[in-house]
Amino acid sequence: MERKDFYFRKAKEEGYLARSVYKLLEINKKYNLIRKEDRVLDIGCSPGSWVQACLKLKVSEVIGIDIQEAKVEDNKFKFFKKDINKINLSNWGEFNVVLSDIAPSTSGNKDLDSSRSYELSLKAFEITKKVLKENGNFLVKIFQGEEFPSLLTEIKKNFIFCKSFKPKSTRSSSKEIYIIAKGYRKAI
Repeated sequence: MERKDFYFRKAKEEGYLARSVYKLLEINKKYNLIRKEDRVLDIGCSPGSWVQACLKLKVSEVIGIDIQEAKVEDNKFKFFKKDINKINLSNWGEFNVVLSDIAPSTSGNKDLDSSRSYELSLKAFEITKKVLKENGNFLVKIFQGEEFPSLLTEIKKNFIFCKSFKPKSTRSSSKEIYIIAKGYRKAI
């Protein structure tokens, strides 16, 4: 069964909540998005494996948002069970890094799923523009579809460095891809 592949078993053995932790750790090793003492916003954080990775990387704080419960308890982690379309960010301050591994409930219709993924990823980017510090970093997952190039182009306009990347730990059958963006430039 593909679900219980190498990374699934490795995550369970190492005490991580999901195999997706290895995607973030691989991306961070290659692109150095998250640094010690960073303040991180994790959009779509449930069950919490990316939060676990951030804590392992010794960030100062992780704020997580999801409509599903997060399963991490740590004094450096604050969780908000909220829909990203209904959150008030006015008192949240700025972040060094915004991560988004958010995904829609899949329908089996690849076009519909990629369109829903695009909408969520675009919303994550809109949030990022409100809370990311100058020169901050952004990582977002999106399902590849016809909207993917427009999201990549839009993000590129706001960052010094931007590229798409598919981690080795991503299942070969998966349509997901990550956009890595470094060096945020706030609009003047």
